[in-house]
Amino acid sequence: MSAAMTGAGRSRGGVAAILLLATALGGAGCESVSDATTAVRERMAAREAPKVRTYAAQPRATYDGVRAAATQMGYRMTRGGAAQGEFEAVSAVHRGETHGSSRQLTLRVKLKPTLDAKGTEVAARIGEVLEGDSSNRAGVATETPLRDTPQYDVFFERLAQVLGVAAVDPAKR
Repeated sequence: MSAAMTGAGRSRGGVAAILLLATALGGAGCESVSDATTAVRERMAAREAPKVRTYAAQPRATYDGVRAAATQMGYRMTRGGAAQGEFEAVSAVHRGETHGSSRQLTLRVKLKPTLDAKGTEVAARIGEVLEGDSSNRAGVATETPLRDTPQYDVFFERLAQVLGVAAVDPAKR
């Protein structure tokens, strides 16, 4: 009987050792998972970061210029206001690449006065909304931020023309 107990004691000790090892490895794995999660979040944040330009104009005049530039580009305002320092708009709905799909662009702009109160910082994000086969899944769409689209250059150039002042790209200072 003591031999059976000794075997049972060893198996319990073996199970305990395996559990201890798994816990230690699991804890070490949490750090690497956390690091991977952080890296993905940083990449997503960079992908969704707005393009920023500064204009030597007051926030209200800049807001009016944003509205005019967006309208010239075919966007329709959906929400925002000068007091909030926000402007959101959508383009017309266009046919997608596949039958029954559609495509639309979104424009989101945030305005804030510069620290010296002599200008306005304009942060713009342009996204693409794609709806797959709308006959089978009406209302199911995905929005993806557009990073390297000429739409940003066109928007900022039109805004500069409306305001009559050149934009300053903070990244190129």
